[in-house]
Amino acid sequence: MHANRREILKYTAAAATAAAATVATLPASFAQNTAAEIDARDRVFITNEDSNTVVVIDPRSNTVETTINLTSFDEDARPPFRYVTAGVAPTHAAMIHKPLYHGCIDAHGAVPSPDGRLLATSGRGSSNVYLIDALEKRVIGNRPNPAAGPSTNAERLSSGLLVGREPHEPTFSRNGKELWITLRGEDRIAILDVGRALRQLRGSEVSAVRQFLPTLNGPAQVWFNREGTLAFVASQKVAKVDVLSVNPGADGYSQPKHLRTLDISAQDKLGFTPFMKTTPDGKEVWFSHKLMDAVSCRSTHQGFELLDNVALGALGRPNHVEFVSNARGSVVYASLARVDDSGPGGVASSQVAIIDRSAKPGERKMVASFFSHGRESHGLWTNPENTLLYVAHEQDELPGTPNAGQTVCSAFDVSDPFHPRFIAQIPLGNLALPSGGLRNKKSINLVYVRPGVKGQTA
Repeated sequence: MHANRREILKYTAAAATAAAATVATLPASFAQNTAAEIDARDRVFITNEDSNTVVVIDPRSNTVETTINLTSFDEDARPPFRYVTAGVAPTHAAMIHKPLYHGCIDAHGAVPSPDGRLLATSGRGSSNVYLIDALEKRVIGNRPNPAAGPSTNAERLSSGLLVGREPHEPTFSRNGKELWITLRGEDRIAILDVGRALRQLRGSEVSAVRQFLPTLNGPAQVWFNREGTLAFVASQKVAKVDVLSVNPGADGYSQPKHLRTLDISAQDKLGFTPFMKTTPDGKEVWFSHKLMDAVSCRSTHQGFELLDNVALGALGRPNHVEFVSNARGSVVYASLARVDDSGPGGVASSQVAIIDRSAKPGERKMVASFFSHGRESHGLWTNPENTLLYVAHEQDELPGTPNAGQTVCSAFDVSDPFHPRFIAQIPLGNLALPSGGLRNKKSINLVYVRPGVKGQTA
């Protein structure tokens, strides 16, 4: 399918009408009724690249429960260590280049472990990965701060795990024993032993890195097939996909081998595929071709043939994809970075494309879109029941809007996947540091986690 600008505007107008009707007709008890059905363990984690924080949202109330600090500010009372000095808050560039700053730079990728108990978060600019306890909502490896006091933080931030240039997206192996991290500034993947990583972060003299695996130039992400026997690697520098045999040994650790390199230049001639994900049934892998304004789908079985190539409209700029299948339908959602002026209430908003996945391979296309209620939609994730969808956004809300100046997350009821109902726009607020508030800004990845229950990476 090749959607032109006229078609995308048609979807825009339809979505605006649907969104307005939804807001007007949702019963007052809707949020409470939804909350009653949400598991008390559920949390939404969002990485914020410009503030180097991870926001935690409680989906029962759709409010920010806490913010996990990945900065090293306010660990010392002296000015070079403070976030706010003499009443002045620094710019982002100045913030991460302050003297003796040792915290995260450009918090970006995020993924839960198969059991949902761990979260891996990459620092693109600091070349490292942090592990977060999803139950305690704290960074693993933090130490008591020897300079702790009334005006300083109680903990000193962990240095995380140094892995290499531009770690873009981490992904746990299906058995949870390994963490594979694409090094976008290089041509290799760092493979970590998760058990050793936890010991290293807690002070043991061990190395978490099992090996560095050569792959495509500029690898963007790894995702595994359902069985955990194959790994697919996309790139943001070349129009190719590597297929690797994971080849796990008796101990469950990989012995990876290159199996095949796929030429995807017909779908992504510009060689910029930042995101990919396999479907819950494991039969397909979907790719986001951002500069081509399209997504494509291939079989995960031998041959890896192209099944669909779906255009998303002029300058759609897809970021992430997510799958929802329930009793009322099966769809692929794609978050669009483009911002349209004609959003709900006349407020600028991005959109999320809806692709009918129930159609036969080769015939699937974008059938509608809906406004994301935020600007430059990025991360997407659904709850285990496939009835709720959360959307992260990169840009702040505009002046004169309800959450002006805030980065926001949006929540939708997707019990009818073809007609999502807007629930809430959630302002992400600030991280309260002793020297002043650090605004949570520029959300990238978003994951919905139920600790202790097998999730999408299992």
